[in-house]
Amino acid sequence: MDNNQNKNENENSLPIITEKVENTQIGLDNISIKKEEVIEQNQNTNIENIKQDEKEEKEKVIIVGEIKKDGQKVCPACGASQITPNPKTGKLKCAYCGTEFDGKALQNIESDIKKLQGTVRGLGTTDINNNSENIITLSCGGCGAEVVIDTKDAAHARCHWCRSILSVNSKIDNGTVPDVILPFGLTKETAQNYINKFVKKRRFFANPVFKKEFTTDNIMGVYFPYLIVDGNCHATFKGQGEKLVKEYYVGSKDNREKRYDADLYYVIRDFDITIDDLTVESSSERLDKTSNAQTNNIINSILPFDTENCIQYEGNYLVGYTSERRNVNIDDLEEHVAKQFKDIAKFAAKEDAKAYNRGIRWDYSNVDIKGSQWLSAYLPVWLYSYQEVKGNKKTLHYVAVNARTGETMGSIPINKPLLFIISTIIEFILGTIGILLFLATDSDEDSNVFFLALLASGFIFYGAMYLRYRNQDARHTYEKETKKEIDNMQRDDTFIEHRKKLKSPFMEGRNDNKLEGDIIADKSFFEKKFDEIKEASNISKNT
Repeated sequence: MDNNQNKNENENSLPIITEKVENTQIGLDNISIKKEEVIEQNQNTNIENIKQDEKEEKEKVIIVGEIKKDGQKVCPACGASQITPNPKTGKLKCAYCGTEFDGKALQNIESDIKKLQGTVRGLGTTDINNNSENIITLSCGGCGAEVVIDTKDAAHARCHWCRSILSVNSKIDNGTVPDVILPFGLTKETAQNYINKFVKKRRFFANPVFKKEFTTDNIMGVYFPYLIVDGNCHATFKGQGEKLVKEYYVGSKDNREKRYDADLYYVIRDFDITIDDLTVESSSERLDKTSNAQTNNIINSILPFDTENCIQYEGNYLVGYTSERRNVNIDDLEEHVAKQFKDIAKFAAKEDAKAYNRGIRWDYSNVDIKGSQWLSAYLPVWLYSYQEVKGNKKTLHYVAVNARTGETMGSIPINKPLLFIISTIIEFILGTIGILLFLATDSDEDSNVFFLALLASGFIFYGAMYLRYRNQDARHTYEKETKKEIDNMQRDDTFIEHRKKLKSPFMEGRNDNKLEGDIIADKSFFEKKFDEIKEASNISKNT
């Protein structure tokens, strides 16, 4: 009986022992898994650290001038602290003795873009720390009082005791202080004149409420944040292009169609290109150029600025104006800038290969950025804004003036019922004429286009007026307007074949006009057709 009892006890204890062994094994497995996780995390951390070290090795941070102290700036002639900007001269002016003095020229930047290697960036482009302190306290040099500045809203303040102006000039991690600034070069009165002229030309179809409320008394001078980028690049483009040989008609008199003969070539363009002062918005709100709530593309369209005249940032230039903070880092814009560099190079290649007037289809394209230089900047804009409210929908319309060049662009709210009525009348009159002419004359391809234009005249008029007032297609044509220099151009143009009786005035699959870095919405059907007609006309004239 004892043996049986012992046997039963041993049998009962076996599951317990087995369970303990299994638990021990699970524990060992967990330890092994955790060990592997720790090793993997350490490896990942090491990889990230290596990548960060490599990035830091390739990057060079520069200070574009002397490190200025925060606080009071005094007149170099008399020592007074009442200093304000003079937009007529672009200088700072002492309100006491009238002395004017320039801002200081930039230092330490690489002026020879061909020498750029890796990434060079100004101290003002440092990544934004959203947890940084916005409130700072300055000691007034005039009376000793302590003055608090909320750098989230402004980079300067006036002492409430002695009225001295105090400015923030050192770097703050919330994006308030840029590397450079371009002073206002137009007075408010001049900007008002530009805006009045722009609106006056668009009053007939303007919204009646807008016409009643419009005034330029409330326009504001604003310093908007931008990143100014230089690039030292090498570009290679390979593909096929067509040259127009002749155009002619085929078919009977009642059914004529246009045809084109063209020569097809294999095309290569390989070259060095330096890109000077590509200017990109560094506010996430302004980067959204397709917003239905506000017409940000208007502000973009008044570029470029004369950025070669930028000076060291000085807070006193902000006195009397408002400013918007940068909230986008270089890392967020590197891909966007690389695409715009590529677009600039593509249009440079197109200009060099302009003999291919039917277009080029690039099958291979590459732009190697050997070096780049980034500076954070404040650039000046005179801005008029008007909020149009329709039910629950609100649209903020802008009329903007480049405060250096005077370039003006705007969006005007439209009286759509009036525009519709006038367009309907035009459609009825010209459409009727189009039908009568079509019935009374022999038709060919060109005359058919003319008849269709008459039949759609009301729609065309509506679209043309809408574009004229709203300017939704307005943008900075950076691919053409950005300064660049081409060197070491290598060309290969090899004849492939002669093509006959082509139906389209353009090469099939052409992409030499296509942009990768433009985030403006695609053009409308009518805009594309207008562009095609205009380009086809230019080809015919040049043949």
